[in-house]
Amino acid sequence: MPTRQPPPPDAAPEQAEALPWTRNDALVVAGSAALELFSSTMNSLEGHTRISVLGLLLGAAAALPLLVRRRHPLGAAAAVLAVNLALNLSSPVPNHYPSTMLVALYALARYRPLALAVPTGLAAGLVTLTGRGGRLDLSTDSLLAALFGGALAIGTGALMGRWQREVAARRVLLAERAVAEERRRIARELHDIVAHHITTMQLMAGGARANLGGDTEVVREALVTLESSGRLALREMRQLLDVLRADDEREQTPAAPQPGTADLERIVGESALAGLPTELTVHGTVRPLPPTTDLTVFRIVQEALTNARKHAGPARARVRLTYLPGAVTVEVSDDGAGPAGGGRPGGPAGYGLIGMRERAALHGGSLVAGPGADGGFRVAARLPLGPAEHVESRHEEEQPA
Repeated sequence: MPTRQPPPPDAAPEQAEALPWTRNDALVVAGSAALELFSSTMNSLEGHTRISVLGLLLGAAAALPLLVRRRHPLGAAAAVLAVNLALNLSSPVPNHYPSTMLVALYALARYRPLALAVPTGLAAGLVTLTGRGGRLDLSTDSLLAALFGGALAIGTGALMGRWQREVAARRVLLAERAVAEERRRIARELHDIVAHHITTMQLMAGGARANLGGDTEVVREALVTLESSGRLALREMRQLLDVLRADDEREQTPAAPQPGTADLERIVGESALAGLPTELTVHGTVRPLPPTTDLTVFRIVQEALTNARKHAGPARARVRLTYLPGAVTVEVSDDGAGPAGGGRPGGPAGYGLIGMRERAALHGGSLVAGPGADGGFRVAARLPLGPAEHVESRHEEEQPA
């Protein structure tokens, strides 16, 4: 029976990403402002200089542009320098390298080329040397402090940015390798299915030839089966050609077709024996599915239950298979909390989920995975059934009893 699908679990994070800053950005701003206020207060108490209330406010306000330092690092750095320059010109602030400028330069070097970060660092050094009335403090200690502070922030940011880019590139390569391996596996399985149908066609053609002068009803049934197998084999072969995966390994023709929805009870039982109590429910009118769709449903359930056993911890799992008029949906969910202190390794970026999405996309379907509405983890896939499946159903209905 058709059921209403819940909204994708990743809708809330996408809305959260629409904000111009994150909680970590706010913490960085609060920490930088607190450090500046603490430094100014300690200088005043020690009697070096007496900073005014306006100076305290400007020192704290210089941290506000850091909220957007990741999205607009150059603009944030320019705003921080402008506020600190106003502070130095309006208040007798002792020469030091403000923490807000260090964070701004670090972010600029991390997210933008050094061609922008180095000139900005030189401008920041001039700001730290500027005092009331626009006088420059060119003493050796002040110059060394300005150069060291800027070099430290820019160098650290550049190294961190380079490391992150290398990590991101490695992650992309691993994901592409996982996709390629999964596609090669899909191509092999499609080859097995097509080979099975062609073997059936060969047997039916031989049976029809052997009975040409005998029972015409046997010949008719053999030809009908031959036609159906040929239609299925042609459709599977077209999907195989769409995959276009290079695989030089010679494949052995299997003696039996690949697993499908009929094997779901078996893997649900195996999951329960492995320590994950699992329940299987089937909704709608059960009917034969195209072999590749049947295999895809099986593989999605198999991979989702494997992830649940690995990462859910003590939990129960549910498998829900629904036959709709023009599609089939499968949902695997669990109520586990996952490993202590973090999210699941099998989350949306996991390579197992990449393979499941690849399988669903191959059939024109979709797959969503993420935290469930009531906790735990949820994998839901929808696989459409094309016109060819409906034609085949009508053909079977037209056959005489």
